Amino acid sequence: MSLKQKRMLTRLLAAALLFLSALSLPLTGWARLAAFLLPYAAAGWDVLWRAARNIAHGQVFDENFLMALATVGALAIGEYPEAVFVMVFYQVGELFQHYAVDQSRRSIAALMDIRPDWANVEDSGQLRQVDPEEVAVGDTIVIKPGERIPLDGVVLEGSSSLDTAALTGESLPRQVWPGKDVISGCVNLSGLLKVRVTRPFETSTVSRILELVENSSSKKARAEHFITRFARVYTPIVVLAAAALALLPPLLTPMAWVDSIQRALNFLVVSCPCALVISVPLSFFGGIGGASRDGILVKGGNYLEVLARAEIVVFDKTGTLTQGVFHVTAVHPEGCSEEELLELAALAESWSDHPISRSLKEAWGGVLDAARVSGAEELSGRGIRAAVDGRTLCAGNGRLMEEMGVSWHPCHCAGTTVHVAADGVYLGHIVISDLVKPDARQAVAALRSCGVRKCVLLTGDAQAAGEAVARELGMDQVWTQLLPAHKVERVEALLEECSPRGALVFVGDGINDAPVLSRADVGIAMGGLGSDAAIEAADIVLMDDRPSKIAHAITIARHTLTIVRQNIVFALGIKLMVLVLSALGYASMWAAVFADVGVSVLAILNAMRCLRRPKRL
Repeated sequence: MSLKQKRMLTRLLAAALLFLSALSLPLTGWARLAAFLLPYAAAGWDVLWRAARNIAHGQVFDENFLMALATVGALAIGEYPEAVFVMVFYQVGELFQHYAVDQSRRSIAALMDIRPDWANVEDSGQLRQVDPEEVAVGDTIVIKPGERIPLDGVVLEGSSSLDTAALTGESLPRQVWPGKDVISGCVNLSGLLKVRVTRPFETSTVSRILELVENSSSKKARAEHFITRFARVYTPIVVLAAAALALLPPLLTPMAWVDSIQRALNFLVVSCPCALVISVPLSFFGGIGGASRDGILVKGGNYLEVLARAEIVVFDKTGTLTQGVFHVTAVHPEGCSEEELLELAALAESWSDHPISRSLKEAWGGVLDAARVSGAEELSGRGIRAAVDGRTLCAGNGRLMEEMGVSWHPCHCAGTTVHVAADGVYLGHIVISDLVKPDARQAVAALRSCGVRKCVLLTGDAQAAGEAVARELGMDQVWTQLLPAHKVERVEALLEECSPRGALVFVGDGINDAPVLSRADVGIAMGGLGSDAAIEAADIVLMDDRPSKIAHAITIARHTLTIVRQNIVFALGIKLMVLVLSALGYASMWAAVFADVGVSVLAILNAMRCLRRPKRL
């Protein structure tokens, strides 16, 4: 509990003691009024001050004005205990509100702790502690065990385990070693790391996360806009209705002025829209905070509202459902061993840094003797020709084999096939594929479990590779060999298939996905390895690149929307009922207090459930 909340609690306890004392003392007249004014002032002086200040600034119709008018009116007609109790109970509701908001803010503030305070820059063998914003790309920084990584970079020396929980929500540490990328915001758990900086601080992962979180509250959901507009119209209407309720009955009927004013005051207390004005934004704020703890960054409550209606989910392939890294998945030799075929292919590709070349060298794993290779030549769009151990070696696609007059045959395995021939003799082929992410199948199954009608794959990859991934994951549709503009066209066609209340979600990670991320109802980007353009264009960012988090994000969105609807129906229903009873004279001030502050407290407590993580599918 904050210092401000502790002071408020102290005030309320003091006011409650003074109130009980006033009730127990046998006082009359002015002495009785003074006895009740003490707890009233202790509990509600700030409400009166805010009401007067807002009126002076032209902001008349708010909850402070309603509470001030109702309680001062109760004092004026001699209902001293009711006036004090209404004010104390209202402030108890305010205390609950502040505590609930602080809980939500604390869940997001924990994410803000990922901002590093300094960076250890290595300069001529010495370490200088500087502001991360002063570190340039290419500088070498040192991260000691227990320190937070201040900037994105690549490990030069050392190996360690990294705690990525603040970014991804994952408890398992990530292992890094020389050549591995590291992102800012993670905590170095064990070894000393030397890292070469690859991004300036303003475009680093931690800066992008903080910017997303800080701006998330500015994008209001439709329900929040409705409540804001509702309160602006509703409040002056109920004030005018209360005035009519106080003035008209005594003028038109024999009703006493005291009774009509009492009914009007009860009406005012009930009419305060606190429960809606507080609980609906708090629910969305809690939903965003709860999602951020799981590494799901939502840029605004409006995106949670649309995500809850997800009907069609469209995926990019490379880097989204697959790992975005080529691996050798099959070796099919003919007339030689697997080891010999891999070694010859790796030697031919040894001079190249192409992704296919890297995957072949990684699969071989041994030391390559560059002296065995000479005259390496890249044949554009076909492959490589080189002299290896005095033999002419060709490694490439079927077109290269045909040019060399080599008899070859296609492979039944999906992926990129590298055919290998030596001195015109076919030695076999190697299949290189982009492996599907371990949780991709689980992601599609979970989406179906939460009611998503159709899962679609859009990719610029070859037809065979795209269809193989779609079959493996159980996609409903697949479209291959698409340029960014073609992806947008396909998404627009799928948008036409959505029901009036449904929404289309697109999930991607590359710079070429930015246009379609913007076009979808909700765009979700992979934040760990995703491009800056994709993250900027997306509405939701998954910090750990796990597609299984999509269904969890939908679950959080629906959980939040359910609580919002519960609060709206509950608050309006109770208030409407007690408003009618107050107007007819059947509801006392105590019932009015419950219909206002009691409903607010219950709605706030219900809204705080958004902070809890719903069960994953």
